[in-house]
Amino acid sequence: MKPGGPLGFIHFAMERTRLTHPFPPVCDGNSKILILGSFPSAASRGVNFFYGHPRNRFWRVMERLFSEPVPDDIEGRRAFLLRHRVALWDSIASCTIVGSSDSSIRDVSPNKISELLKTAPIEKIFCNGKTSHACYEKYVFPETGVHAAALPSTSPANAAYSLDRLAAEWRELIFGKAQGLAHGEGQAERGPALTEL
Repeated sequence: MKPGGPLGFIHFAMERTRLTHPFPPVCDGNSKILILGSFPSAASRGVNFFYGHPRNRFWRVMERLFSEPVPDDIEGRRAFLLRHRVALWDSIASCTIVGSSDSSIRDVSPNKISELLKTAPIEKIFCNGKTSHACYEKYVFPETGVHAAALPSTSPANAAYSLDRLAAEWRELIFGKAQGLAHGEGQAERGPALTEL
């Protein structure tokens, strides 16, 4: 902590930290669609479940895709996903990160997504945002042989997208253009080449 600026505001230096993914995927033997984030935010790590930040629009997008309210509690949200045959995980198992910033992610170890695919009849794989997609394509695709499609991020940092636009593009990509991903085919927007990950 140190003073800074002409008004003497207090700045808190955020340190790069090595973290490991703290909770398991949501998936069962009926899951058809797999959605992958990048790595849990500080808010998600705090509640020990996916998309815990109240400003992240993931759960509101889910409500619009399936025309059904999403429960507020973790068990209710897990049941909601499984009822709609949606599996949820993240591309990254461990990394160094500053706070919750995707752009700060380095030193990536991927999750064992190829093992998850052996446990469920997954037909479509999607990544929530470009960081997740870049990590998947770099580290996971060589093992699975199945490209993922990139969805626009539900993060509040993606301010260019309104909730209406997010829901519309997710609906088109998941239920429209992407009618099952063949091996080595079907990728949508490619994410950045994150050579430092």
